[in-house]
Amino acid sequence: MQYDLEPGNYVFNPSEKSWGIGQVQSIIKNKATINFQNAGKKVINLNNITLEKAKNEPK
Repeated sequence: MQYDLEPGNYVFNPSEKSWGIGQVQSIIKNKATINFQNAGKKVINLNNITLEKAKNEPK
């Protein structure tokens, strides 16, 4: 389980690359709210989906 994320981090969902890079808005327990470039705001259950930190901020 990964809880090393914090608000402001840029991440992507490897299984949904079409969503683009997202910025973490908030994390409460195992739920992260992330605003993705192409998919808008999503609430991700960190127990079910492993997000990866993006190397760069979106352009």
